[in-house]
Amino acid sequence: MARIFSRNVVEGIQFQDVSLVPIWERVRAGERLGHADGVRLLETDDFTAVGRMGDWKKRQVSGDKVYFVLNRHINPTNICVLSCTFCDFAKNPGDEDAYELSIDEILDLLDDDMHEVHIVGGHHPTWPFEYYEDIVKAIAEKFPAIDIKGFTAAEIDYFWRRWNIHPEESLARLKAAGLKSMPGGGAEVFSERVHQLLLPGKSDANRWIEIHQMAHGMGIKTNCTLLYGHIETLAERVDHFMKLRETQDESGGFLAFIPLQYQVGFTKLVPRHTPPMDDLKVIATARLMLDNIPHIKAYWVMLGEGTASLGLNFGADDLDGTIGRERIAHAALADSPAGLARQKMVRLIRDARRTPVERDALYNEIEVYAN
Repeated sequence: MARIFSRNVVEGIQFQDVSLVPIWERVRAGERLGHADGVRLLETDDFTAVGRMGDWKKRQVSGDKVYFVLNRHINPTNICVLSCTFCDFAKNPGDEDAYELSIDEILDLLDDDMHEVHIVGGHHPTWPFEYYEDIVKAIAEKFPAIDIKGFTAAEIDYFWRRWNIHPEESLARLKAAGLKSMPGGGAEVFSERVHQLLLPGKSDANRWIEIHQMAHGMGIKTNCTLLYGHIETLAERVDHFMKLRETQDESGGFLAFIPLQYQVGFTKLVPRHTPPMDDLKVIATARLMLDNIPHIKAYWVMLGEGTASLGLNFGADDLDGTIGRERIAHAALADSPAGLARQKMVRLIRDARRTPVERDALYNEIEVYAN
């Protein structure tokens, strides 16, 4: 597409790319953006204008507040029956660096100061479903104040394929054990082309959406994600946004959207990480396209602290959490530190000139840190 560059100030934003002006006018009018709008936002070089639009929209949703949670990511095992092309985390039984955590080892990773535990792991070939139930029960019994967020739609689907436990049953049993919400992982990108090339054995887009809709119908709130920066096209990213938006229109249970930057690691689907400018446009475009999803995260684990902090001026209103011993992104050589303390989260948010708000897994506010 030919670039149209000029200098126009429209409702407080200076546009170098005047093709963005009609999009801005629709945003200001509260109109829903279409597929072509999303592609244009991602392909333009005028990323500062895109960011200003995303930030304006974010302020309509959550003012100058930015959320974070004291949490711990627990990956109970990296043994997995799948062989997804983009994954550095999964191992086979008997591999030197394969591991399996016991329930006691999982409990030892938690403490009473945390408000959320996020549980995601490999598709283990022999662990019975009851073991996952027992993990949730044990956490709920020992740490009743910690909200348990666990198991991707891909894992829920695996319980059906491996143990013949229907998703509605597994979700009901996990909820009864203490599950409060679900993460958004496993979505990757809703493209059949990409799915066939990178993850042919994993549940597809329709199944992911179906399981999240089941969870929403049962009162289980969930997150949603997009894995970007590999072989997907800009149009496929926007297709993904639109399917998420349609799902939210129907079932209304998404709490937050998390853009997940592909970590090059050892798989090297592409030679290098997507540049920070692309990360920021993805955040802003998500905020503008996903008008019915309350929160957009700048996930510092994959973006790094600097880009994540900038993302708070591009439409994101959440940094996620202190994480602790997250393994999946770091198996792919993510270069962020393994954990951030509360004070550092507060500082990162204040550096972006935003108001830090500590939350729980369901976005109930625990403390507002006045500047």
